[in-house]
Amino acid sequence: MVETVAVIPARGGSKGVPGKNVARVGGIPLAARAVRAARATGVIDLVVVSTDDDAIASAARAAGARVVDRPADLSGDTASSESALLHALDVLAADGIAPRVTAFLQATSPFLPAGPLAEAVTAVRDGRADSVFSARESYEFVWQRDADGAAAAIGHDAAHRPRRQDREPHFVETGAFYVFATAGFRGARHRFFGRTEIVTVPEATAIEIDDPAQLRTAQALAPLLDPPEAVAATALVTDFDGVHTDDSAWVDAAGSEHVRVSRSDGMGVALLRRAGVPVLILSTEQNPVVRARAEKLRVEVIHGVEDKASVLRRWAQDRDVDLTETAYLGNDVNDLAAMALVGWPVAVADAHPAVIAAARIVLGRCGGDGAVRELADRILAAR
Repeated sequence: MVETVAVIPARGGSKGVPGKNVARVGGIPLAARAVRAARATGVIDLVVVSTDDDAIASAARAAGARVVDRPADLSGDTASSESALLHALDVLAADGIAPRVTAFLQATSPFLPAGPLAEAVTAVRDGRADSVFSARESYEFVWQRDADGAAAAIGHDAAHRPRRQDREPHFVETGAFYVFATAGFRGARHRFFGRTEIVTVPEATAIEIDDPAQLRTAQALAPLLDPPEAVAATALVTDFDGVHTDDSAWVDAAGSEHVRVSRSDGMGVALLRRAGVPVLILSTEQNPVVRARAEKLRVEVIHGVEDKASVLRRWAQDRDVDLTETAYLGNDVNDLAAMALVGWPVAVADAHPAVIAAARIVLGRCGGDGAVRELADRILAAR
């Protein structure tokens, strides 16, 4: 029985951030992050993504959501979220699914908190509220300009400046979620009706992505705000320089290069091999030291590669490896295309900022200093 459904409207036509709803934060597409948050509440029976975009639909299905095809007349810039919600509910009703509670989630809120969302669902489900929305507390002094351009205080007396602890907070909508009784929503055709309550969420998570700068901010915050995950990968692919090494090299008079590697990393690779986890070193460098290290570790190596993504696809297909269950450990921008193919894009601690932004996991160890071992241990711990 489906008592509570979450609907995530996610159209593909964003102009401010093209492809926004599949942009990755913490290595996960935004639409998939919203699906994961809904599923994590434990109180939502079905998650639906309403979209007109194939890439969004694919990411949503991979995350465990049902996809509703959103018609063109509800996918333009002027179409309201309410219209997409009502359409999705009508599609479900045609299949005999009539939820008593509907949660409206926005994929553009990347740190959508499962706990407060569950609290909101419970409040509506138990009849304590008709409509509930997420908001952050604010003690800010808000002003506006009047018709003449002069400043005017809103909601406070400009002549009286009480301390923060002596003021009652205001609440600012975050846009992350709205939960309501389905029947009441159908009647009102709006997200606010009847008894409306607020569920507060932490200010740090109250980010909504509407432009590229906000996307970059969310990507930078993801390693700090996302809860630690067990790395449930069934295969590991790594870069070499900057991952197995510290990205430096000694060059002798004959031009031969020498690198420093970590014996701890070697043990981590050995443990993965013993556990039956395939390991591949995929390197742009055409250097005998790469092959020598791979032979020492007794793992596959493909080096001298310019297009890592194409090679990774072929390798996975030839060995029947599921890329959605593969971890890729990288450190620099030539790893980004390959990282985008896998379910577990991982960065060493001292990776390029763009790699850290694209990573689902950022390790505590740097390249050549135990990063491979750290990831190996996390993969093995999840098995």
